[in-house]
Amino acid sequence: MKIVIIGSGNVATVLGRLCKKRQHEMVQVVSRNAAHAKILANELNCAYADYDEKLNESADIYIIAVADTALQEMNSRLHLGNKLTVHTAGSVSKEVLKDISHNYGVLYPLQSLRKEMQYETDIPFLIDGNTADAITLLEDFASTLSATITKATDDERLKLHVAAVMVSNFTNHLYALAEDFCKKEGVDFGLLIPLIKETAERIQQFSPADVQTGPAVRNDIFTIDKHLRILTEHPQLKYMYIKLTDSIMKG
Repeated sequence: MKIVIIGSGNVATVLGRLCKKRQHEMVQVVSRNAAHAKILANELNCAYADYDEKLNESADIYIIAVADTALQEMNSRLHLGNKLTVHTAGSVSKEVLKDISHNYGVLYPLQSLRKEMQYETDIPFLIDGNTADAITLLEDFASTLSATITKATDDERLKLHVAAVMVSNFTNHLYALAEDFCKKEGVDFGLLIPLIKETAERIQQFSPADVQTGPAVRNDIFTIDKHLRILTEHPQLKYMYIKLTDSIMKG
C-alpha cells in the first residue's frame, strides 16, 4: 500500500521502517520541522514536506503519528476526503479525525517505541475504524506489520493505555529509583538485571498475582523494618516502598 506518515518522532520512525520492510511504498513524510522530515524521508527513500507544503494525495493510508496534544490542530491542516486516515495514540478517540476524512480510525502500537532501537520487537496493534470497511482495510494492513491484531474501542484502548503506563512507565521509574539507590549506596545495579529478566519471563506463563514473592507477600515484618531503616536517607524511595508493600499485603 502507499503510505504517507505525518510525524517524524519515535512512533513515526519505527512504523515507517516497519512499513518499508514489509514492502509497502513510502510516499511522503510530513512533519512540522522540515529538517526532521528530511532525515526520516531519506531513510525511507521518499519525499518529505513540512506542514506548509503540499501533501501528497496519492496514498492509500495516512498515518498521523504525532503527540496527543498535536492531534487537535490537524483538523485545520488536513482535509483528505475519503482517504483512510488513522492516528497512533492510545488515549485519544478516533473521533478526533472525523473532520479530516470520511474514513478514519486508529492504528495504536501497544509497545514502547524509540527511533534508536536497533532490533525488531513484537508490536501488538489495537485497531478501530468508523466504518466496517475502514476496519477491514486496517486489519488487512496491520496484519502485514504484526501477528497480533486486536479490534478495540476507544474505551478499551484507553483502559489498556492506563495498564501500559503501569507495566512500562511506572516499572521503569522503579528501575530508575533502584539504580539511583544502588549508586548512592555503592552497590552494583547490574547484578539485578537477571532478576528483572526472570520476573518478566515468569509472567508470560503465570498470572503476576500467582508468582508474587518478597517480604510483603510473606508478611515478613522483621525484614520490611530492616529495609525501611536502610531507606531512611532515601525518602522518595521509602515512600514508594511503604505504599507498594501496603498494596501487596492487602492483596
